[in-house]
Amino acid sequence: MKYQLFQPFLKRLFLPSATLLLCTTLLFQCNSSNEALVAVQKEDTIVFIGNNLCSRMLNYGDVETAIYTTFPDSNLIIRNMCDGGDRPGFRPHSGRKTPWPFPGAEAFQDELAQPSGSVGHLEYPDEWLSMVETDILLAFFGYTASFDGIERLPIFKEELGAFLKHTLEQEYNGESAPELILLSPIAFEDLTDQYDLPDGIQENENLEAYTEAMAEVAAQYEVPFVDLFHASQKWYQSNPAPLTIDGFQLNELGNQVIADHLKKVVFGGKSVKHPEEALVKAAVLEKNWFWHNDYKVPNGVHVFGRRYEPFGPDNYPPEIKKNREMTAIRDQAIWAALQGETMDLAKADAGTSKLPAVETNFQPSNKNGNPEYLYGDEAISRIKVAEGYEISLFASEREFPDLANPVQISFDDQGRLWVATMPTYPHYRPGDEKPNDKLIILEDTNGDGKADKQTVFADNLHLPVGFEFAPDGVYISQGTNLKRYT
Repeated sequence: MKYQLFQPFLKRLFLPSATLLLCTTLLFQCNSSNEALVAVQKEDTIVFIGNNLCSRMLNYGDVETAIYTTFPDSNLIIRNMCDGGDRPGFRPHSGRKTPWPFPGAEAFQDELAQPSGSVGHLEYPDEWLSMVETDILLAFFGYTASFDGIERLPIFKEELGAFLKHTLEQEYNGESAPELILLSPIAFEDLTDQYDLPDGIQENENLEAYTEAMAEVAAQYEVPFVDLFHASQKWYQSNPAPLTIDGFQLNELGNQVIADHLKKVVFGGKSVKHPEEALVKAAVLEKNWFWHNDYKVPNGVHVFGRRYEPFGPDNYPPEIKKNREMTAIRDQAIWAALQGETMDLAKADAGTSKLPAVETNFQPSNKNGNPEYLYGDEAISRIKVAEGYEISLFASEREFPDLANPVQISFDDQGRLWVATMPTYPHYRPGDEKPNDKLIILEDTNGDGKADKQTVFADNLHLPVGFEFAPDGVYISQGTNLKRYT
């Protein structure tokens, strides 16, 4: 049984490798006839690995929705394991002792790509792929490596070849090697008429060279290859609106375009809108939130890193187990949505594991202090300030309940106090309400020196550890994202 499922896993039927569609030219646009590059079977697990191109797909959901709607009765499981900066042979993480995803990968890196001294027990890529029993693997690489330039292209080809060889020797599903698809980076979009950005000429010279190299290596190992570089150049020409936010990161429209392309090129689907597409996409994003809270859990230093001991073993293993059960429920919700049905998630979640009570380890003492919490004026009365200084209360959580666990404050040019709050810290607890951390604005409208008005600038955040004002909005750092809010 796969850990995501509550029903027996049905054994796959595998086609012989000779039936894989291979494109034999150096540069090719695979599959113009909508013949699938992979043989998708019922209850297959499809996994994405690679860098930022596919990592951002987690936040949009269009690519997964396109795959699910192509196979509406197959009860597929899709997991996105991409992370910005990942390369075939270099995937660093603060929770792993080394950045090498497979034996021998260190041979292809320069002196800058070395172990960082990180501490933790986070599973390595192969362990994750085995844990979800991967059947089909889509590997998006090449963009990060392209910054090394043409001179390191031969080393990249060796690295990519070693990755393909290693991956094809694995049996993540316990039965056979994964059906592996290699995908190139997209081209750089010229947005110089709108932003102060590179025009992409030099970037695209490198990206095209790396795309050609990937095609060569894929052909050598008889791995189907998808050229997204030349395809994306055509997308940019045919779409009047930009498809990226900054030349290389796809925006919402760009994700819709690449989703339709992959649906046809990789999975043999057609550009036909599924009647329940909106419902399915909402279910996909809901599932991705819980998957993200597993694979990229915020503040993971406590979950699997150097702060795991001594108290982590008491609470994190049960929470991880419950989170994965909730993720599995949301897999089922996607399958229901494909049939036009809405699943009662709260009712289903009620049947997941119960979390054990966690007793406090705090022991009051002269060293640890007194846990008594002092509010407002009482706290001020205990504070001693230097001569010539005065301290006063501007706002408290009694008047403004949203002012909970503030992590950063900053005054703007209008004298308003902006506060990032994160009552979720240090972690979302599976089974609780989803995080609703906020960035709030407190104002003194009558000039008495105290806040009397609150505005919620942004809510439904998750651990907004910092923010910065900018001419084009406010940038908020939360979780694995830096987002601009206007």
